[in-house]
Amino acid sequence: MGMKLMGAPWTSKFKIVSSGSLQPLYYTYRSPCDVIAIVGVQITSSTLLSLPPALSLSLSLSLSLSLGFPEAPFLVVCSLIGESVYHLFVSYLKETMAMEVTQILLSAQSVDGSVRKHAEESLKHFQEQNLAGFLLSLSGELASDEKPVDSRKLAGLILKNALDAKEQHRKFELVQRWLSLDVGVKTQIKTCLLQTLSSPVHEARSTASQVIAKVAGIELPQKQWPELIGSLLSNIHQVPGHVKQATLETLGYLCEEVSPDVVEQDHVNKILTAVVQGMNASEGSNDVRLAATRALYNALSFAQVNFSNDMERDYIMRVVCEATLSPEVKIRQAAFECLVSISSSYYEKLAPYIQDIFNITAKAVREDEEPVALQAIEFWSSICDEEIDILEDYGADFTTADSDVPCFYFIKQALPALVPMLLETLLKQEEDQDQDEGAWNLAMAGGTCLGLVARTVGDDIVPLVMPFIEENITKPDWRQREGATYAFGSILEGPSPNKLTPLVNVALNFMLTALTKDPNNHVKDTTAWTLGRIFEFLHGSTMETPIITPANCQQIITVLLQSMKDAPNVAEKACGAFYFLAQGFEDIGQSSPLTPYFQEIVQSLLTVTHREDAGESRLRTAAYETLNEVVRCSTDETASMVLQLVPVIMMELHKTLEEQKLSSDERQKQNELQGLLCGCLQVIIQKLGSSEPTKYVFMQYADQIMSLFLRVFACRSATVHEEAMLAIGALAYATGSDFAKYMPEFYKYLEMGIQNFEEYQVCAVTVGVVGDICRAVEDKVLPWCDGIMTQLLKDLASNQLHRSVKPPIFSCFGDIALAIGENFEKYLMYAMPMLQSAAELSSHTSGTDDEMIEYTNLLRNGILEAYSGIFQGFKNSPKTQLLIPYAPHIIQFLDLIYMEKDMDDVVMKTAIGVLGDLADTLGSNAGSLIQQSLSSKDFLNECLSSDDHLIKESAEWAKLAISRAISV
Repeated sequence: MGMKLMGAPWTSKFKIVSSGSLQPLYYTYRSPCDVIAIVGVQITSSTLLSLPPALSLSLSLSLSLSLGFPEAPFLVVCSLIGESVYHLFVSYLKETMAMEVTQILLSAQSVDGSVRKHAEESLKHFQEQNLAGFLLSLSGELASDEKPVDSRKLAGLILKNALDAKEQHRKFELVQRWLSLDVGVKTQIKTCLLQTLSSPVHEARSTASQVIAKVAGIELPQKQWPELIGSLLSNIHQVPGHVKQATLETLGYLCEEVSPDVVEQDHVNKILTAVVQGMNASEGSNDVRLAATRALYNALSFAQVNFSNDMERDYIMRVVCEATLSPEVKIRQAAFECLVSISSSYYEKLAPYIQDIFNITAKAVREDEEPVALQAIEFWSSICDEEIDILEDYGADFTTADSDVPCFYFIKQALPALVPMLLETLLKQEEDQDQDEGAWNLAMAGGTCLGLVARTVGDDIVPLVMPFIEENITKPDWRQREGATYAFGSILEGPSPNKLTPLVNVALNFMLTALTKDPNNHVKDTTAWTLGRIFEFLHGSTMETPIITPANCQQIITVLLQSMKDAPNVAEKACGAFYFLAQGFEDIGQSSPLTPYFQEIVQSLLTVTHREDAGESRLRTAAYETLNEVVRCSTDETASMVLQLVPVIMMELHKTLEEQKLSSDERQKQNELQGLLCGCLQVIIQKLGSSEPTKYVFMQYADQIMSLFLRVFACRSATVHEEAMLAIGALAYATGSDFAKYMPEFYKYLEMGIQNFEEYQVCAVTVGVVGDICRAVEDKVLPWCDGIMTQLLKDLASNQLHRSVKPPIFSCFGDIALAIGENFEKYLMYAMPMLQSAAELSSHTSGTDDEMIEYTNLLRNGILEAYSGIFQGFKNSPKTQLLIPYAPHIIQFLDLIYMEKDMDDVVMKTAIGVLGDLADTLGSNAGSLIQQSLSSKDFLNECLSSDDHLIKESAEWAKLAISRAISV
């Protein structure tokens, strides 16, 4: 912090007093006089002019004061006249400062853009120059009932954002920043926050609740603020209802922020007691009861012990069920949300309550307001999710003894009553639901739940739904026709094809007629969606009885092409139906039933993309996605037509690059279109590049396409960047070693992609494309490897990059090594320790939960692919001895993976391959290590007996390599 002092310098003692703590410190500084410095306060020229006369006379200011608040570092330096004058000055400054902060917070919400921008910059500067003073000022603003509601709310919001962020690396920085603050400052802030819970202003209390929870999320895991929960619980007994309400809200947010293992069971018990008591019907205040019910929702994850106790569980369930009958709609909705959470967290404990819950939910679905009824349906959707997971994990035929979480077949038992209840909801549509992408109502929720029920019980649902369909499908009321069609579409996934195919064969002709002739848009929309579901689940080479035959194929295509000219929502569903129709013919062989119509289908889809209303209902996106699938699933018969598409799509992309002076909205639409066109070119390139004759003809366009992609990169849109990068990966594969000629111009964009931490998907895609290029150009990538490896190593060392990008980076090491062979030598000293560290890290992260197990497998597969590429790259090189020092650790890593028993099939295949690569490259140097290994023999035998032919194949090759290495 800079001080500008006038006069001849000499050394003197003076006091530096922080305006936050007001605790004097003694310090030596060159100064023209003994002074007090009020640190943390910036004074504007208007403030100086308004000083009381007593202060104006008493104070001799001796520095250049900053003009404008708070735009520069500052110190107010004044002659030490006396203690009383000093206190008067400090008091005045604090009062003025508070007024300044209030005004800035209000200005930051101004409708005047320039006023708002200036205020935001002032707040940012204040935060950067004096974080402690900034946070203290905000907490003081939030706590003061004399301040305007708007300034208090914004103060709390800024405080919250100073403690948390969505990006993990930013969140980590903010946590560390808070933990490093002076303890006295943090104590004052926390005191202000707790004080705000007593404020009569609801917005201030609610904001403070959220900030307290954010602080608790940081401090409780560090064993700090141990008195917080006790302090909050003591508030529960406060007489003012608003204090009780705010405290329960705080406890709810706290449970959301803090991991259950951080809070002692005694405190958990007391929190649950306070929350459940607050939910009781005897509680006089609806605000308190609502806060308690919402708090329970977040506290349920803490209640494992309590739900294992029959009496405590009964009490909690009784109170929740009673709350579903509250006269207040928000309380009923919150109570059903608790039941939904309980259904997933404590499924195995629900049996004694399920009949009562069914009665409660059925009454709510039929009679209650929509927000409540939606949650009642969600309860049964959640039960379906649980039972689907159990049945998929353990198979449909298992006994209770087979599983730690037995399936209670709640859905199967409730089926006769549940299905009619859901079918009733299908007739409660809204007039404009198909036009609103974010629409969610009773009919949609009921249909979604019906679909989940079908997946849960399979064939059993069909006889319960078919009478409803037959009764309503021809009724004059559009709601009944649409509801019947929706019911049919909803049950197409789950029941067996044998059960559904006869029904579909009867219904198909009727539905094709309805799609063109029904006068109602909603009915046509749902009919097209249902046709898409038929083609998705009952059409394809694996089906015994084909749905699409030579007799009906032309009619189906004609109707869908006609529907693509309908209203955007209907046309979008028709595109979706075409998508699955094409997909079902993917493995058809040399000749596809779509071939005679290929040109017409492609032309119709391109026409859709040019419709003026193609921006509605995702229509343009759906048309391009369908075009991609039609191309991808096409046969050699239509290769020449696919080739004709290349200049058409190139011209479309060229047009987007020529458009200038676009508004931000137009620019966004242009970026979306460029992304769709790049995606389309990617599929076309992959298709044409997959066979030699078409690849040869396609090569005439390669230079022009690459030129277009480079122009797309110059637009610097993250979304487009990703699609263009994927397309370049396809182009590299198709052009092979010729791609090297594009590297001088393309490299800078490749480097930008690898450096793109913010849009980490772009970074991940770019890393994948590096691998594609290495495979395409092989050792011609060498001139670019220093830059690529440097950036990849930086990425791995960064805590800002999303963790999902790190496994593909390791795989990329293998791609580079395989491409450049022994030239990878200079990177070994950097890459190998990084791989070793990651391997050790993977042993600490495994087994914690499903998500972490999945990530650990991805990480290990990336590491193993790196090792595989490095060993294969060095094979037959005189420099293979450079790898010998790393072999023991690799063997240990393989032992660890095998013994932990949580690897997936992909990791197993790669791991046994690495064992073979080790033996193949290092020969006798690896032989003795493999023989000494704890598990290599068992691992090899397990892979040799695997049902997966790819694992078995790798194991047989590894066995040969190992036997050669041992016999040397």
